[in-house]
Parts: sequence; C-alpha cells; structure tokens
Amino acid sequence: MTRKSCNHDAAYGLFFGSLANHNRFSIINALRDGKKNVTEICELTDFEQTMVSHNLRRLEHCGMVFPERIGKCCYYQVNEKTIKPLLKLIDAHIEKYCCKILAGER
Repeated sequence: MTRKSCNHDAAYGLFFGSLANHNRFSIINALRDGKKNVTEICELTDFEQTMVSHNLRRLEHCGMVFPERIGKCCYYQVNEKTIKPLLKLIDAHIEKYCCKILAGER
C-alpha cells in the first residue's frame, strides 16, 4: 500500500490560517505562560466559552495546544516542542521589523 504524500500547500494553509485567526492567536497568547482551563482563558481574553472551546478544538487538531485532564477540569497548554519556540522567533521578528512599520519607521 502506498502512502499519499502531504499536500504541503494545504498544510501550510491550515497551519498559518490557524495562527492568522485573531481569536485563536489570542488564545495561544493566553496560554504562553502556562496551563489554563477554558474559564481562565475566557477571563483573560473576554471571549465567550463556546467560542473559546470551538477554537481550542481547531488548535488541538493542528497540534498547537494539548489538553490535559486534571480532576474534573481540562487544562490546555501550548505545544512546548514546536509552537513555543516558534512564538519566540515570531516575537523577535516582529520586534525587529513589524513594530517599526507600525511606528512609521523604516
């Protein structure tokens, strides 16, 4: 049986589309400093619970966040191996280039 190769254009679209969504990126930023449950994420983002849950499913599906059940609660955290280092690279890039653009500098 032959394995289909990944459609990289579609995979890039899925990945960057997930990050480009303002709500999902706000959720990822809320999780940067540690595990949080949906209620805590809602408090930090001012988003409704259903919207947070819906977007967490997409982020989890893409491997950007992982859930962990602790007691009766489910806590989410950013993927430490891939997404957290990527966020650090993005931070460095936007600080060097994008913030200057927004400030009107060249």
